[in-house]
Amino acid sequence: MYLARVGHTSIMQGTTLEAEMKGSLLALCVMLAAFLPTTMSAQGAPGCGADDVKFDVSAEKPRQPIGKPDMGKALIVFLQDDDQFGSRPRPTTRFGIDGTWIGATSANSYFSVTVEPGEHHLCAKWQNFVGFTFGAGMNTAAAHFSAEPGGIYFFVARDRYNEHDSPPEVKLLPLDSDEGQLMTGKLSLVASRPKK
Repeated sequence: MYLARVGHTSIMQGTTLEAEMKGSLLALCVMLAAFLPTTMSAQGAPGCGADDVKFDVSAEKPRQPIGKPDMGKALIVFLQDDDQFGSRPRPTTRFGIDGTWIGATSANSYFSVTVEPGEHHLCAKWQNFVGFTFGAGMNTAAAHFSAEPGGIYFFVARDRYNEHDSPPEVKLLPLDSDEGQLMTGKLSLVASRPKK
């Protein structure tokens, strides 16, 4: 009888200890979640901005060659390639750096922005899409890289959609600088402004 009580007591103590540990672990997780960046949890990638920010995009004239970054800074050129996107209208793609949307493109276009040297998290996300299978595809893509002072970096959002055999998707890919220069000659330079 005494052994049964000891056995029963140790089981009860183990169960109580286990419950206390689970409760402590849960409390720790809740506390840690409060300190995580909201861009990571809310938007899915650290480079993305808030979903309520939208852009108006317009073509810039005249077209200008890609310049050089300011002294001690780097230049990022964001391109949108819709050659494999079989639907109209084509998406407007927002681009984010380190949790803030910095501009947008639409239908085979590009723009550039100056950044500080160092590691950066990038995001490309469709602002709009006209199609029936939107929920089945990937409308957001992300990447990260380290910018060097004086560097020029090209990143392309490749939009793909074919209603017969693939869901819609965007991929954010780095480009070789020569390929990037070649592509900008075929695309439209655009300016974007946040919608009010």
